[in-house]
Amino acid sequence: MDPRSSAQDVHRCDLCETAIVHSYCDFCHTNLCKPCVVDHISDRYDKHKIVPFKERKSTLIYPKCVTHSNKNCDWQCKNCNDIFVCSSCTASEIHRGHIFVEVSEVYTTKKNAIADEANKLENVISPTYEEIALDLENQLADLDGGYEKLTTTMSKQGEQWHREIDIVVNKMKTEISEIKVKHRDILQKLLDEIKQIQALIKQTLLATEEIKKSTEVSPTIEYSSKIREFSKLPPKLKITVPTFIPKPLDHKKLNRLFGKITPLSTATEENVLSLNQPNTSVRELLDEPELVATIQTGYENVFNVTYLNENCVWTFGLTKDIKCFNTEGVLLHTVSNKSDHGPNDIAVDSDGNLLFCDGTSRTVNKVKNGQTEELIRLQGWSPSKLCVTSNGDLLVTMYSIDKTQFKVVTYLGSTEKQTIQFDDEGKPLYSEKLKAKYITENRNHDICVADFEAGAVVVVNQNGKLRWRYIGQPSVTKKKPFQPFGITTDSQSRILTADCHNHCIHILDQNGQFLRYIDNCDLEYPWGLCVDNNGNLFVSEHFKGNVKKIKFLR
Repeated sequence: MDPRSSAQDVHRCDLCETAIVHSYCDFCHTNLCKPCVVDHISDRYDKHKIVPFKERKSTLIYPKCVTHSNKNCDWQCKNCNDIFVCSSCTASEIHRGHIFVEVSEVYTTKKNAIADEANKLENVISPTYEEIALDLENQLADLDGGYEKLTTTMSKQGEQWHREIDIVVNKMKTEISEIKVKHRDILQKLLDEIKQIQALIKQTLLATEEIKKSTEVSPTIEYSSKIREFSKLPPKLKITVPTFIPKPLDHKKLNRLFGKITPLSTATEENVLSLNQPNTSVRELLDEPELVATIQTGYENVFNVTYLNENCVWTFGLTKDIKCFNTEGVLLHTVSNKSDHGPNDIAVDSDGNLLFCDGTSRTVNKVKNGQTEELIRLQGWSPSKLCVTSNGDLLVTMYSIDKTQFKVVTYLGSTEKQTIQFDDEGKPLYSEKLKAKYITENRNHDICVADFEAGAVVVVNQNGKLRWRYIGQPSVTKKKPFQPFGITTDSQSRILTADCHNHCIHILDQNGQFLRYIDNCDLEYPWGLCVDNNGNLFVSEHFKGNVKKIKFLR
């Protein structure tokens, strides 16, 4: 190694510029040698924070209290819109009985969230826009070839005709040129919009990088996430080059029979981005699904199971305890419902927080940082099952207190967005008896409900319009009526639903066509289902109290 290069890598004191650094002022962001520490703090400025050089930038810079100017704000008051308060404020009369959280905990949580957002922007969203831009650029590159082929086809037809049809030929060439310009303009406009969004993503990434490096509390906590904005992908544009349709030669009907050019056809295909799941190629079903692991939950009867991350799932039974296990069957966390009964269902939101609905209090609750907070309280209705959608909304199935009605409601936070209850003829989409109706969202945004009482999987689009119903598959080996319990989907938009009484799982395509059963792996009374990001299926066995991990994709 070049000794000069090595010397350049040594950190020097910012004051004397010669001595090797020993300490660091975390407030002034200044490198200091031992002798210069005294000089640096000699101004008696009370904000200096001297730490060992290796621990630099570890001190948080708290905001000053507006009431007690000599104190830092180490807390936030939850009852006062999360305002910053100091220790003196927490003991004051105005904040008596209020709930406080430590600023350092909020800061750390938000810092981690920003780092996660930067990772998603850089590794998921930005590459997706790159793919969209590349596809548009390829369409633009192929544009001339496609239109040249169109023109050639038309010209060959024109060469067979008499001189008088030249006017018609030239007229159609002009029409083609005009369509080509429109085609190019459409592609170029969308490409420009995509590149503008890409520039905004890069700008946001730079901003998040600055925040990640900063120790300033206020900018970090006040940072507003852009994930929802950037996750709303534009439609995937596919424009079909017009075709020339030749006609048999008929001189008297020249203009009509020579042929026609189809209008510019613009087809859009919904472009869905999932932040919780990586982009995956087509994955086929295994001929014989494989049992990977069995988790013993300790419940006498286990109900649903929901995926947390690569190694962890949440599940629940009849007791008030909701348990989180890793795939080795080790109990990692336990959350207790406030009522003495088990929850009606559980889910995990996009931030990894546990959600559960409590039929006793008729509430939907969120567990964040170990604290349970109420999200939704229903009046006249009781929550039944939950599902978090790809865009972060919450689907809640619910039944009326008099048990005569059932519906699906979409929430943004605690705000009701949409109610799904009736078809176009005003008839109920779902059975109205108080029976299990698990719910999931497919990758195409269809809403899928396993209606036990109706013996059907009922699928509506995101606007609540009925698409199809699946009522089971005739089979000589499945002798009991089809009554589905749990339901989930995989990365290929296939739908899986638990046929508890026939000890199997039905796999359907996104249009309701039966594909196959999973009826091996010694399944007994399968109930709850979920699929992880790696394509593994988790199945709760109701009466055995187990959760099985099954590999079913290639």
